[in-house]
Amino acid sequence: MNKEQTYREDELVMLLKKRDAEAFGYLYDHYAASLNGIICSFVPDEQHALDVLQECFVKIWNQVQAYDASKGRLFTWLSAVARNTAIDMLRSRNWKNIQQNRELSREAHTIPATSGWNMDTIGLRNAVKNLREEHRQVIELAYFEGMSHGDIATETGMPVGTVKTRLRAALIELRKFIK
Repeated sequence: MNKEQTYREDELVMLLKKRDAEAFGYLYDHYAASLNGIICSFVPDEQHALDVLQECFVKIWNQVQAYDASKGRLFTWLSAVARNTAIDMLRSRNWKNIQQNRELSREAHTIPATSGWNMDTIGLRNAVKNLREEHRQVIELAYFEGMSHGDIATETGMPVGTVKTRLRAALIELRKFIK
């Protein structure tokens, strides 16, 4: 019976730095579950977490030369790589787009189809008239004039963050009038 190969930490690091595929397989088999747990604490979606785990191991393979045993244990370094890879993914434009699209697809099930409807017919303009002035202004500029957040900020002299906050508050308030 073939006994599974085991490595001391210093042996494993040395073999990884020499690009030993068997040692890398050992590393994956023994550390993937723990690193995935770290990644899942940042990335709630299981499939995306597995993608991050794969990217994490690619980084480990490419950056193992940067590991310095005098600064900490191997698992500490691996954990930092996993954490940083997860954070990088969360900050990426691609992740933000995925989240926006996911949120839109959830809302698509709750919003009735409005194609072909005139906003005046469904009473939207009347509902907007009931909003406070600060909310009405940003809604009209964004939805009736088709302006972007940046354009509204330039037009009104408000910071973009304020525009976004007021739009969100206005939409929440509008729901009360439309329901």
